[in-house]
Amino acid sequence: MKVGVNLINFGPSAEPKNLLGWARLAEGLGYHSLMTSDHVVTTEDVQARYPAPFYEPLSTLGWLVGVTETIEIGTTVLILPYRSPLETARSFANLDQLSGGRVILGVGIGWAEQEFAALGVPFRRRGAMTNEYLDIIKTLWTNETASYQGEFVSFENARTTPMPMRQPHPPIWVGGQSDAALRRTVRYADGWHPIRVRESWLRDKGIPALQAVAEEEGKPTPAICPRIRLRITSTKSPDDDRLMGEGTIDQIHHDMAALEAMGCEHVLFDTYYDDVEATREPRTAWRMYSEVAEKVLDLPNQRVR
Repeated sequence: MKVGVNLINFGPSAEPKNLLGWARLAEGLGYHSLMTSDHVVTTEDVQARYPAPFYEPLSTLGWLVGVTETIEIGTTVLILPYRSPLETARSFANLDQLSGGRVILGVGIGWAEQEFAALGVPFRRRGAMTNEYLDIIKTLWTNETASYQGEFVSFENARTTPMPMRQPHPPIWVGGQSDAALRRTVRYADGWHPIRVRESWLRDKGIPALQAVAEEEGKPTPAICPRIRLRITSTKSPDDDRLMGEGTIDQIHHDMAALEAMGCEHVLFDTYYDDVEATREPRTAWRMYSEVAEKVLDLPNQRVR
């Protein structure tokens, strides 16, 4: 089971020296991935949850390619309707080539209605747009010359080289826990990326629901790749009320064992708790990642297996 780090690319501590600190910490400790989030316009609804400054992910990932060597990089998640799928496909294919095949495209449909309005993107059609855009991206990633006729995008004989390095294409993760998100995952993606889950829900409801959709669609069940909180406490948190990844080191150790037992292939830790002030000092988060690498993963300064 791979283990990754959610890079905090917004808020009071978001500046180049700290972004570099995140990259050096994650790769130096042996985490498998470093992933970052997406907003284009910091409208009021975005600012309330993810305050400026906010480093846009495509340019940030391009920079991360140059300051890392082995760690996978990606998005958790890219709001797919915000950009032309031709731009997204080309950007991530280029990133995959430049990084030597280390890119993961995590996507979502988005939630910030004011941001959609600012970008001139129809909020109520974002699900249908995401489905079509995923189909287009996979078409562009697997054909050197491609044509497409869709509801939102059409093009003829588009040349899409350079193709991605990873074959058949970089992994696609779909975020979301709705029925539509599960079906989108099964139809278009390689992995399901639920966020902030409880163990009982993931084991007893989430994964069985995904498996049922896969069986209905006649397709294999995608990889399970959740993003969980990382919040170490000195006292034990009530198990019936806590999210996975929160609690004592022993509780987090239990969570990782449970996720592996469920068949999860990749788990991403996230140290943002909807507290803006907590992002002011990244070293607090970095200490938790170091402690988990040593005490839970038990592989300090080496590749996590």
